[in-house]
Formats: sequence, C-alpha cells, structure tokens
Amino acid sequence: MSITATELKMNLGKYLLMAEKEDIYITRNGKIVAKLSNPYQDRVDVAKSLFGIIPDEMTLEEAREERLGKI
Repeated sequence: MSITATELKMNLGKYLLMAEKEDIYITRNGKIVAKLSNPYQDRVDVAKSLFGIIPDEMTLEEAREERLGKI
C-alpha cells in the first residue's frame, strides 16, 4: 500500500495497525521516502511455513536439534 506523508500524519494509528500485516510505503511529492513494516514479519512467515510440519508435542528447540542432527 502507498500513502502520502500527510495521510500518515492524520491517521498514524490506523497505519501502524495495518503495518502489522502489510508494508506501507510513504510518499512525498510523488516519490517513496519511507517504508513502514513489521520488523517480525520474517519470523511470522517462518512460523507459518512450519505449521503442520512440526508435531504439536515437539518444541521448536527440539525440532532445531533434530534438524541439526540430520545435517
């Protein structure tokens, strides 16, 4: 999503919530000057990719140890 700096100033709370789910590009005079994003999105994507792969009774630490044992 792309918004103007003025729009961001007027509705900061709204865009902070939206940034949890998608990147927000801020423009000034028609040029992108900043990006508002979730700093933990990579972790969320990794966790989602593991959904269903790791058994419920196994911890993430145990899964890492098991994987390292196979390498």
